[in-house]
Amino acid sequence: MTTLGFIQNMGGGSIVLIVLVVLLLFGAKRIPELARGLGRGIREFKDATKDIQNDLEEGLKDGKKK
Repeated sequence: MTTLGFIQNMGGGSIVLIVLVVLLLFGAKRIPELARGLGRGIREFKDATKDIQNDLEEGLKDGKKK
């Protein structure tokens, strides 16, 4: 099952309704700000996971050399 598998069960009308509700709740001016914030958060999360993975790989390499 894919991560966004629930979207397959949604029709066009449901998606339009969700978009309209989001527009009503946040307004057209706030949506780009929210998207930028979400993008920054995702980027920071990916960078942190890369750093952790690199640290683990370096630790394994150091452990094999000893």
